[in-house]
Amino acid sequence: MAQAVEQALAEKRHLIVEAGTGTGKTLAYLLPVIRSGKRVIISTGTKNLQEQLFNKDVPFLEQALFPNGEGKLNVCYMKGRNNYLCRKKLYDLTDQPVLSGLEEIEHYRAIAAWEKATHTGDRAELAALPEASMLWHKLDARSDTCLGQKCSSFDKCFITEMHRRAMESDIIIVNHHLFFADLAIKQQSEYAPDAGILPEAGAVIFDEAHELEDVAGSYFGVSISNGRVEELCRDVEASLQRNHALSASISGAVKSLRDRSMFFFALLPQGEGRFAFENRREFLEENGDEFLALQQSFTRLGSELVNLPSKPEEVFNFVHRAQELQVQLGFLMESEDRNTVFWIERRRGGRERQNVFLQATPIDVAPILKSCLFDQLECAVLTSATLAVGGGFDYIRKRLGLEHAREIVLPSHFDYENQALFYVPPDMPDPRTPQFAAKAADCIRRLLEISRGRAFVLFTSYAQMNDVYQRLLSEIEFPMLRQGDAPKSALLEEFRVTPNAVLFATSSFWQGVDVRGEQLSCVIIDRLPFAVPSDPVVAARVKSIDAEGGNAFFQYQVPAAVITLKQGFGRLIRSLHDRGLLVLLDNRILKKQYGRVFVESLPNYRKTTDLRQVEEFFGVS
Repeated sequence: MAQAVEQALAEKRHLIVEAGTGTGKTLAYLLPVIRSGKRVIISTGTKNLQEQLFNKDVPFLEQALFPNGEGKLNVCYMKGRNNYLCRKKLYDLTDQPVLSGLEEIEHYRAIAAWEKATHTGDRAELAALPEASMLWHKLDARSDTCLGQKCSSFDKCFITEMHRRAMESDIIIVNHHLFFADLAIKQQSEYAPDAGILPEAGAVIFDEAHELEDVAGSYFGVSISNGRVEELCRDVEASLQRNHALSASISGAVKSLRDRSMFFFALLPQGEGRFAFENRREFLEENGDEFLALQQSFTRLGSELVNLPSKPEEVFNFVHRAQELQVQLGFLMESEDRNTVFWIERRRGGRERQNVFLQATPIDVAPILKSCLFDQLECAVLTSATLAVGGGFDYIRKRLGLEHAREIVLPSHFDYENQALFYVPPDMPDPRTPQFAAKAADCIRRLLEISRGRAFVLFTSYAQMNDVYQRLLSEIEFPMLRQGDAPKSALLEEFRVTPNAVLFATSSFWQGVDVRGEQLSCVIIDRLPFAVPSDPVVAARVKSIDAEGGNAFFQYQVPAAVITLKQGFGRLIRSLHDRGLLVLLDNRILKKQYGRVFVESLPNYRKTTDLRQVEEFFGVS
């Protein structure tokens, strides 16, 4: 793999590499990157992988390459702006604290003390600060409220410092969310060309590249919500009160915007979760006045702010935000772009409030990525343990618009045939039928007795997970953990230290989770992980492929599910000494024609439909 990456960097060619678990992907691309002498951005799927690269893999190579300490690698790692403290916001709060409750006061004291000592401003250093801290949201360095060079704390700013470090670094470690947020900002012509925070680079390595389509889609789309409008109103009021500049006319403009926004978002079609907004034209015919009234409220607030006689610097930022919301709302309601799906999402907020998101997502990101990413880069390396479907890369190339790339599939050195047994129960009902949950619970109970717990039971939906969990609650003697009952990291730690534990979980535990040794000896998956067909983005992509004469099921739905299944099963064998059982409770993999694609894409596990072989595998007679 290292040789293939070195060749790609030297020849300025794109490269796609599937490298099985345990092949040492990170070292295989880091070494040629260091030797190349180019500035390279490494984009990973998760912050955990970023931290592993920065704190473990890079220092290891540094020691190997410069044993006497005669050289040092220039490496930095960057996260999204909301991970960093904004010093100006903290100082403003010091002058005029607006804190609610004792907990926020405690958090504020901890953050204020930490600010004096920290070099990075990265909230990850604040281990005691709860993940859901409301105070952090008021103090983070999101670009919404950033004044840039006009800020009184610009020279001391953690974002400025991070940018400075990046400009001096040869290797910059980011995650996909930051990479595509930065790319999207650079594509928007109304921003200055230096609006992004990532410097130009000779090459980009995308690790966990199977996630690129979804992440890119979210950043090249548009999203506004009632929460975003409310946040603008709150920020205007807080800033102008602090600067004693809140006039009656501005209060009136803020109130008008608040009322119009509340009314408009309440009128949007009702529904649960995510659903398509197909009748935008009819909606506008009925509610055009309310839409125009909301647009005029943005204009009015912007004008009032511009006309303020002596205004604090952040007022220009509020004007820009009001204009941006206005433009985005206009696009969401009036655009006829054929490569865009428009949809609504409703989420439960705090204090019985519902957050309503109006969204637009590109149906096909391939042309966007081709023109603004792959055509612009000298060399992109895409790697993951799960990129190939049926041994080839047609699917990933087509979805991402990646042409003229070298390709290589490198098998893992694990002995899957002896380390893993893949069991499919032959007599399970179709997972789409009502009888499935009861039979699944019985089968899982029997398998957990054989494996003595030590299992992940992974589901494709929360409803199915909760149903089976409740059915087994009084029937299993092993400690049962369930996603949602504690933060992900706490659940994983509890699983690692609790003998014979069983973890019930959904999609976020299908990837990026590493438990080695006997503690995890069994992974059970409820069904083939096809994306929910009613999801508005999935439905639009299916419709688009079929309309162009393709077959969306075989070209999109099956390959996407294959990659997800490979991810889920990849949790089990993480080292040469791991050994365990993989179970799929969905026997469509044996009965349906498309099942062969799944089987051919998986490593060469030993396969069985006989429960006695499962018992023999665990030495149970």
